[in-house]
Amino acid sequence: MAIQVEPTFKYAVNEARGEARLIIEDVELVLAATMGGLAAVSSRLQCKSLNELFQRLTGVEVAATWAAIELLTVKGKGNVAAALEKIELKHFPACSVAFAAILAHHFDGDEGNEEAADEAA
Repeated sequence: MAIQVEPTFKYAVNEARGEARLIIEDVELVLAATMGGLAAVSSRLQCKSLNELFQRLTGVEVAATWAAIELLTVKGKGNVAAALEKIELKHFPACSVAFAAILAHHFDGDEGNEEAADEAA
């Protein structure tokens, strides 16, 4: 019987915040779809709508993938320059999964604390 060894990662991922891990070759990144980051990606790509931004990211358009890695990597949680130097088309499926996960946090994710909202009202 073979023993499965869980991979060890350099950075913690805060899924409650909507973070996701992306590995490009030996480079580990942690991504998050912050509003500032999404605005920066959208501006760089000149997206006309949130739907267009979502489609371009999850469809892993090359320019969108490059911009997202650069602008959505959590500060201090990955070497963006090294990842961009090593990225190849074979990494795009993993990018799509990571982008979908961080974007889903805004659509499907945490809806907040309804009890606290009711008390505040």
